Amino acid sequence: MDIVLVHGAGGRPTTWSAVQPLLAARGHRLFVVTNPMTSLGDDIANTAAVLAETTGPVLLAGHSYGGAVISNVGRDPRVKGLVYIAAFGPDEGETVNEIVERYEEAEISKYMRRGPNGEWKSETSEAFWAEIGPDLSPEQRAVVEAEGRKAENLIFTQPTGTPAWRTLPSWYLVADDDRTLRPEIQNDMAARMKATVEHVPGSHYTTLVWPERVADLIHTAAVAVAVGEGS
Repeated sequence: MDIVLVHGAGGRPTTWSAVQPLLAARGHRLFVVTNPMTSLGDDIANTAAVLAETTGPVLLAGHSYGGAVISNVGRDPRVKGLVYIAAFGPDEGETVNEIVERYEEAEISKYMRRGPNGEWKSETSEAFWAEIGPDLSPEQRAVVEAEGRKAENLIFTQPTGTPAWRTLPSWYLVADDDRTLRPEIQNDMAARMKATVEHVPGSHYTTLVWPERVADLIHTAAVAVAVGEGS
């Protein structure tokens, strides 16, 4: 199965570094996106260009904000399923900001800093790690800090088109101790999209802390999609 992996805001392909070898060992062909994070529209176009490199039925997997990207790119007929890893799944006309603003403010907000042009980046500190990523090892922290890219405000404020999860089978891995994207938001989005849901304890850094569980869910989805395609 061709699987396209999409990082979240501030991320890089290293978001998936612990998951990739586990999926590759199961025979999947992987495409890892590096999005510009200049706007939701730009990230959709960039991911669609990566999708064009695939050769068969495709499964999309997104972490965090990457879920908003795959919800739109998934309208391509080559895409047969979607996997959300502690990720946003906006509905038509909805923005990422509108989703989070309906709920109590997440703890991550106190560590977010806005740049001179409205871009966002999180400020890491010992207090940040203790509250937002307490389950990360020093090596995993280094991965997150090395990502550290700025994200333009337009990735959070541009509305989604018709979401692919309305018509495609979807899977959702909820991070039950997430202080970046509140678990109740994750549960509500997963219920709205009628996704197959699994839960893990731990923070928003699910792909680093629980790579086996992430890979297992993506593989399960890939097998189900392949069966649905008659493979």
